[in-house]
Amino acid sequence: MGRVTARKSITRFLEGRRSTRWDNVVVEEPLEIRINGKPLAVTMRTPGADFELAQGFLLTEGAIADRSDIVAIRYCGNLDDEGRNTYNVLDVELAPGVELPAAGIERNFYTTSSCGVCGKASLDAIRLRTRHLPESDPIVVPANTVVGLPDALRAAQKVFETTGGLHAAGLFTADEGVLVVREDVGRHNAVDKLIGWAVERDRIPLRGSILMVSGRASFELVQKAVMAGIPILAAVSAPSSLAIELASDTGLTLIGFLRNSTMNVYAGADRIS
Repeated sequence: MGRVTARKSITRFLEGRRSTRWDNVVVEEPLEIRINGKPLAVTMRTPGADFELAQGFLLTEGAIADRSDIVAIRYCGNLDDEGRNTYNVLDVELAPGVELPAAGIERNFYTTSSCGVCGKASLDAIRLRTRHLPESDPIVVPANTVVGLPDALRAAQKVFETTGGLHAAGLFTADEGVLVVREDVGRHNAVDKLIGWAVERDRIPLRGSILMVSGRASFELVQKAVMAGIPILAAVSAPSSLAIELASDTGLTLIGFLRNSTMNVYAGADRIS
């Protein structure tokens, strides 16, 4: 497995003084995902939890419905100049009868440059593609539980402590507290890793759960939550207009600017008591 952090020499300026020191930085490397031996997508990610990342990506893109759609996942023998496995290519073998996804699935599958004129089509497409619409989830969470999520997420960000360069996503429930936290240079990767964790444990749909993210609530992250059946998405920063529309259309509770003891609820406020 590749390294999560690396040490780099830097020049630091502090109060007019110049010094040379070592700094820990997060590693970013490409991961190629193949399906039955054929390349499907490449994402830049922080190494670690790659099998979860692949499964979460495939589920949120509608390529699989659950873990039973996968026979095996394995790293391919992609070697560097010194003959060592880079662990940057993996292959997912689908179960017999599972339809192969369309070639060229990419990160911004719906959010293309033309999305400004096809936003409604995008919303309708996701409603049709997901098997786990959150609108029927009866979960209600006390507001004082929600406002404690950012601190709980921050406390679990182990790599962020040494690098300061990672996004984080966490899954919570009112009863169990923190289920799992994942970090990555890409906020979408962190969420895919969480959802892949749930796929491996047959916890899809993620009813009764809360997804907390360290950045903003983009359309893409709302899409992923909806595809996994997550009823509540909370973010420390702002949502986009299309993210709010998708949340409202699918029955997702969307929370933004969750900081200290305040938050803005942009959709589904009836789930917060």
